[in-house]
Amino acid sequence: MVNYELYKIFYTVARCGSLTLAAEELHMSQPAVSYAIRQLEVQLGTNLFNRKHKGMELSASGGKLIVGEVEQAVKLLDGVEDILAQIRNTAAGTLRIGASDTIFQYVLAEKIVEYHTLYPHVKINLLSDVTPNIIDALKSDKCDIGFLNLPVAPDNGIVITDSIMYLNDIFIAGKAFGFLRGKSVSLRSLLGYPLLLMEEHTVAREAFENYAHNHGVDFKPAVEVTSWGLMKQLVISGMGIGCIPREYSLNKLENGSIFELSVTPQMPMRSVGMAVPRGGSRSYALKLFTDLFKAK
Repeated sequence: MVNYELYKIFYTVARCGSLTLAAEELHMSQPAVSYAIRQLEVQLGTNLFNRKHKGMELSASGGKLIVGEVEQAVKLLDGVEDILAQIRNTAAGTLRIGASDTIFQYVLAEKIVEYHTLYPHVKINLLSDVTPNIIDALKSDKCDIGFLNLPVAPDNGIVITDSIMYLNDIFIAGKAFGFLRGKSVSLRSLLGYPLLLMEEHTVAREAFENYAHNHGVDFKPAVEVTSWGLMKQLVISGMGIGCIPREYSLNKLENGSIFELSVTPQMPMRSVGMAVPRGGSRSYALKLFTDLFKAK
């Protein structure tokens, strides 16, 4: 079967009546255009042009017989390419976003509202779950982009493209532990107080346990919670000392209902990362969403 590009070159030469002009329009060298015409003539078994001193003339027994059909085919295929380009460059369709409730609340909410304002024709589906399940959703084509609590174990099924927010884990307390305000507290000394931690098998809990283990301290939490909101409520009520990202507790720190303990050594910084399926196609709607995080 003849390569479509050869027909396109033939049609351009026929329309321009010149190898030189056709080469300029096609952004090719003149010898390359001439070679393509010879290839097409060999494959079709007929001369398509009469080579004249001032240009190229369609031959009666070849070029003139097919130029009309070739013109229709080229224009049709060019139209298809235009349609596909328009689809690729139009914010439409559905965008599926996966993240935890906390990340949706503290990191993504404003971006999602901004995106919907800019591109109202895109339908947005939100999948709320913990980081390990969001990774599984990315790999099983259940969401287009996921926002993960990092660090996570390497996974060949996803690509982490960027860290969009850094998290600084701190210890917080309420009025019941006001005697610790302003004091320097060692990590080991916290063993003498009730500690509130996120539930097991979460990135936040694993980060805390790695931190404590690296400093030779083994904690048994007094309470395990399922959300940062619940942890803040229990800390305010005096049930214990919590460990939470500062970025998720700013409002309570600012109104004075909780305060930050000065604990040494400090916990390592974490981050929220943006991830997509490895090898998956990325729509224009997805590109526009990720671009919001690059505009600082």
